[in-house]
Amino acid sequence: MSTYLLHKATIVTSEKEAVGSIIISEGKIAEVIYMDDEGFDYKVFSAVKKYSDIQRIELEGKHIIAGGIDAHVHFREPGLTHKADMTTESRAAVAGGVTTAFDMPNTSPATVSAGAFAGKLSLAKEKSCMNLGFHFGATNRNIEEIEDILAGKTDISPEDVMGIKVFMGSSTGNMLVDENNTLDRLFSIKGKPVLVHCEDEETIRTNLQAATAKYGDEIPFSEHENIRSRKACIKSSIRALEKAIKYGTTLVLCHISTKEEAEMVRAAKSNNPNIIAETSCNYLWFCNEDYPRLGSRLKCNPSVKGASDREALRNALAGGMIDTIGSDHAPHLPSEKEGIYTKAPSGLPSIQQSLPVLLTIAAQDEIPLTRIAAVFSENASDLYRLNRGKIKEGYEADIVIFDYEKEFTVRNEDQFSKCGWSPYDGEILRGKIETVFINGKVVYKEDKFI
Repeated sequence: MSTYLLHKATIVTSEKEAVGSIIISEGKIAEVIYMDDEGFDYKVFSAVKKYSDIQRIELEGKHIIAGGIDAHVHFREPGLTHKADMTTESRAAVAGGVTTAFDMPNTSPATVSAGAFAGKLSLAKEKSCMNLGFHFGATNRNIEEIEDILAGKTDISPEDVMGIKVFMGSSTGNMLVDENNTLDRLFSIKGKPVLVHCEDEETIRTNLQAATAKYGDEIPFSEHENIRSRKACIKSSIRALEKAIKYGTTLVLCHISTKEEAEMVRAAKSNNPNIIAETSCNYLWFCNEDYPRLGSRLKCNPSVKGASDREALRNALAGGMIDTIGSDHAPHLPSEKEGIYTKAPSGLPSIQQSLPVLLTIAAQDEIPLTRIAAVFSENASDLYRLNRGKIKEGYEADIVIFDYEKEFTVRNEDQFSKCGWSPYDGEILRGKIETVFINGKVVYKEDKFI
């Protein structure tokens, strides 16, 4: 494997943003040397002397951050490969600065059995250009199998299961878990994060009935936030947080979309510090004012809410209450999105914009890049106990080099996702990604895969 000196870049970690140099050797970060260290030039010289064949890359004016860890993606394989697959979506991820992703279980077949899980592991080895892992899906009927897998009683290694996904509100895939005894056993799981999709099913059904009575088949997409409503999110999240406090669960409250949930998590953490707040760039960027422009292309679950929710989530990001960013990348073909409200599926393909959107928000709201490093990779590295996701000696060399000052316009025709579009089409973002290393190898450079 090649050895590299990444010289005089601005290195961004959760602890500091400072100019320095990184040596990559045998796929790992061998040394990190900062210019404010005493004897910087001599330390770099001495480090370089250790290696007979080192490639020097001058990076003055550029930034380096650890490759993103996105624990919330829907790559659609197996069973839904007409709209996405592991090859195309892993490329979209890398182009967005994400080098590790964990796929959700609502594929076809759903990843709710040991056999289905093993099949996805095998596919990833053949098709993914990134580090790709998987969550195991819970149902009302498979809790015994989950417990056996985590106890090491099956052919599936417990280490291969990144987390247990629980849909407390139905979404794409119809994997609703609503039996209280099952939920209690799931929330009692130790040693693995339990990731929850929180929307109250009864509230959604009631809201949809009211919208249908009012609009018939012509429900406007702006009604999505009223159908999959604030109340639906809050009611379900309260239930999840109460159980997490009761059982001490390592809980990931997925894709928080309301200001109330942000405050609820803040309070709940005082009773259970293992509660993790995840949101998506979609809720940090869009608001209900965008429904008239985007229509079905903004339909996702939970729904995008109001401008005050977006502001509250940005403040939570800046203040450290948001722990991780999960793209909830969920591709659908444009033709599928063109149907009426009740037929158009929910989900946005957004992973290719992950890092640039965060960098743009950081610039707009004067959020330190140290916070971006924390939510983009470092907190997830700790949560999932990974030896990657940090600019730290001994860690796998998953590294993104970007030009923080360079702006670019998102275009549908530039998307690597098989679905071929992005809700960010036409948006001007900053932080152009130039080079991506995965496991010490250059896999993406100047908009092309190596």
